[in-house]
This record gives sequence, structure tokens and C-alpha cells, in this order.
Amino acid sequence: MSTQYYWGTGRRKTAVARVRLRPQGEGKVMINGREHIEHIGGSPRLQADIIAPLRLLGFEKKYDVLVTVNGGGIHGQVGAIRHGLARALLQVDPAFRQKLKAGGHLTRDPRMKERKKYGQKKARKRFQFSKR
Repeated sequence: MSTQYYWGTGRRKTAVARVRLRPQGEGKVMINGREHIEHIGGSPRLQADIIAPLRLLGFEKKYDVLVTVNGGGIHGQVGAIRHGLARALLQVDPAFRQKLKAGGHLTRDPRMKERKKYGQKKARKRFQFSKR
């Protein structure tokens, strides 16, 4: 008996999350082999942010979510997981697209740290200019 999974890849800043949805689940969210509360800490906002696409569609207790995430910090990882989860839900039923798009879950957050330029202190900071 093989279980069918739905996959989605999410990204934010430098974090990449591979999200796998297992139907007939009881709402467990496992991140890198640990419970999601243990992985991201006690912030209720971040905990709610992870399952926001499921909550939007009313599927909180219908799927188990298995996530592999690396790169970035906690906020970047949470954003990547949310993005990947929304993309996995599109695999379940493409009709969810309109609701997920309206909720802002399908848009990749493109903000990244700007690279440091050679010969300068930081990305935008310059050395002091002296005319004489």
C-alpha cells in the first residue's frame, strides 16, 4: 500500500523548503524530523504562519506536512515553508489557486540581502570622499 504525496518547493531569501503533504493525516507538521513548535520556538505568530495556507482552505486536520528546510534564518524558513505548502496544495487541486493567490501565499518574497561591492565597506556604505 503506497501513500500518495503532494510536493511543493518554497523559497524566501536564502531559505529553501521542500514540503510534502500526506493525505489522511491528523494535522502533524514535522520540520527536519522535529515537531514544528520545537523547530521554530514559541512564537505563536510564526506557528500560525506555517499552517496559514491550510487554515485558509480549512484543511488543518486533513493533511500531515513533512518539511525539509535549510538556509536562512527562522523567519526566512517559515516564509519558505508557507510558500512550499501553498504550492503543494495546488498539486492537490488547481482550483485552490484563486484563494491561495488572494491570500498572498503563492507569491515568492524576493527580498534578499544586497551583495557587498568590492572596494567598499558594505553593500551601500562608501568610504568617506575627500576632494583634497
